[in-house]
Amino acid sequence: MVEAGREAIIQVGRNCWRREQASRLAVIVDGENYYRAVREAILAARNRVFIVGWDIHSQLQLVREAVGDGKPERLGELLDHVAREHGVDVYVLSWDFAMIYWLERESLPLYQLDWKTHDRVHFHMDDSHPLGASQHQKIVVVDDAVAFCGGLDLSKWRWDTREHRPEDARRLDPDGKPYQPFHDLQMVVEGAPAAALAELCRERWRRAIGEAPGQSTTEHGNTAWPPSVKPLLQNVPVAIARTQPQFDDIDAVREAERLYLDIVHAARRWIYIENQYLTAHSVGDALAERLREDAGPEVVIVLPQETGGWLEQHTMDVLRDRLVKKLREADRHDRLRIFYPRLSASADSCLMVHAKLIVADDDLLRIGSSNLSNRSMGLDSECDLALEADSEKVRQAISLVRNDLLAEHLGVKVDVVAKAIDHHDSLVRAIDELAQGERTLWHLDTTVPPEVDRLVPDAALIDPEKPVSPEQFVSEFVSLDKEGGLPWRVFASVLLVLLFAGLAAAWRWTALGDWLDMDTLVAQARSLKSHPAAPLLATLGIALAACLAIPLTLLVIASSLAFGPLAGFAYSLAGGQISALITYGAGHAAGRDLVRRYAGEKLNRISKALARRGIVTIALLRLVPVAPFVIINAVAGASRISFRDFAWGTLFGMAPGMLGIALFADSLIRTIRQPDADHLVGLLLLVAVIAGVVAGVRYWLRRARSGRQTD
Repeated sequence: MVEAGREAIIQVGRNCWRREQASRLAVIVDGENYYRAVREAILAARNRVFIVGWDIHSQLQLVREAVGDGKPERLGELLDHVAREHGVDVYVLSWDFAMIYWLERESLPLYQLDWKTHDRVHFHMDDSHPLGASQHQKIVVVDDAVAFCGGLDLSKWRWDTREHRPEDARRLDPDGKPYQPFHDLQMVVEGAPAAALAELCRERWRRAIGEAPGQSTTEHGNTAWPPSVKPLLQNVPVAIARTQPQFDDIDAVREAERLYLDIVHAARRWIYIENQYLTAHSVGDALAERLREDAGPEVVIVLPQETGGWLEQHTMDVLRDRLVKKLREADRHDRLRIFYPRLSASADSCLMVHAKLIVADDDLLRIGSSNLSNRSMGLDSECDLALEADSEKVRQAISLVRNDLLAEHLGVKVDVVAKAIDHHDSLVRAIDELAQGERTLWHLDTTVPPEVDRLVPDAALIDPEKPVSPEQFVSEFVSLDKEGGLPWRVFASVLLVLLFAGLAAAWRWTALGDWLDMDTLVAQARSLKSHPAAPLLATLGIALAACLAIPLTLLVIASSLAFGPLAGFAYSLAGGQISALITYGAGHAAGRDLVRRYAGEKLNRISKALARRGIVTIALLRLVPVAPFVIINAVAGASRISFRDFAWGTLFGMAPGMLGIALFADSLIRTIRQPDADHLVGLLLLVAVIAGVVAGVRYWLRRARSGRQTD
């Protein structure tokens, strides 16, 4: 029963899929504790393990200290061990774009988690989602009896302790590189909710593979509950809320969004949020409405200081700033606080808040995968777990979770937080009082430069909430608009693509970043300059690198820095064209079925749209690509598009962008090395010229295509 006088927030069929009784429930905070717990559960498996994730890395080291049990500590080896030694069937489903965005993911996951492991370990890339969407759920289920669900993937850059020390020698990725402190949450449940999540995993596997695994046959009383995890509650109902985009014959599900809105509407005293993003306009509007009320709830939001790398900071952070301005304008009664966790007054690192949590009063706790972004409301696949209080014991447990998280961020004890909240009868005033130390919650300034804000289009382009069909996507960039002109939104998107391609690569891959060692690439290229066959060797080297899926943007930058912008452009264009023709041929030889298996169904649907168009379409898609270069080449080869159209379209489409990147990278590096007014003005003028040229070429191509259609 809920509190007298208050309607239940959770309602099956409205804002959740199922509500099942959990025999045990706990909240796991941060990667060290979660990875230890999931390792313990998998080692206890006797029948079946499901892993569904946005990203999965076989070389993830689950424990960073000696455990002394002689069992594997890396994920891939652990899964192979339980399959080989215990006869456990393991089903691993990862978002299919993990194979495309290989710079951020494990290379050759099919080999690491399928071919290299026991036959009982089944690995597949999940492409059963619309164009532009992702499989964002993070679920592990063991024997249909114990399940983990939340924001943590079994991937790199996630492990951290609750201390979040700015310098921790154990916080290394599988390549041995350090990364910033990371905060996230996972809920673990036992019993009927775990069986329901197993059902969800089976259905996802069926959609991706065409055949669903059977149910587990674990003996009664046998449980994989991790010994290191102390249950928070026993015998409590847990709700499961999902986001599922409309796709083929699958209906859209927006339970996660509806539950967010119902939680915000029902809160009486305060709302506590931890999230990676804050761009969802529907939730933002609901929060603003409650802040305007004379007696509405307090709202405390904990976000990362910056959402991610340079690109996210200049897209999602801009959208965040717009929503925050709306909330602050609505905050007439000083009930809003937006913080980021500061680890040290002098530390250069900040805490990456990746959690997806909302707590309303002491009545409702929700943890899951859904961000406060538009795409989590309707485009990506999401799964959250929610607990609503039906007794004083549950209310105390919910308040304990919230206070424990605040204590972690504020650098104080849990009882200190609880006493401060009781003393002030206010979450906001309690935090204001306690936020005094070096490690604390610090007011977040979301302001972005006006010139950046003007460049970023609305959320519908960057953070969409609805699926777009492949045909609509192609038409968006190919079809001439009704007025016959180039709308500002499209012009802005062209400018953004150019800026982000050049700036992101230059900042990420020069000496300013170490994703790839640019200095080494440039040095190797420069070593060829004195060779008589330098043009041929550079061109062939670029062609080979592009075939291996090294981004062309990076190759253009390295070539222009080594040989100069014009020679670098020429070598890159020739090498890129050779690579395009080779990978086109590979796709044509492999056939549509093989490309579909590894590139994804949605890209094959795009290929049908491509096949109905010719040179102009290929050229336009080179200006605004829908996927990495080598993937589009293979898909085009497997489609019905002709070799002639592909070759000429690729050449015409690549040339403007490559020339722009070469000139832009050269000018940017000069400006970084000597940031005076002349270089800065020159850089801005170059950006304007490049944007104008690319927009003009694109406009001409669209008019050319329109003319062809009317002939």
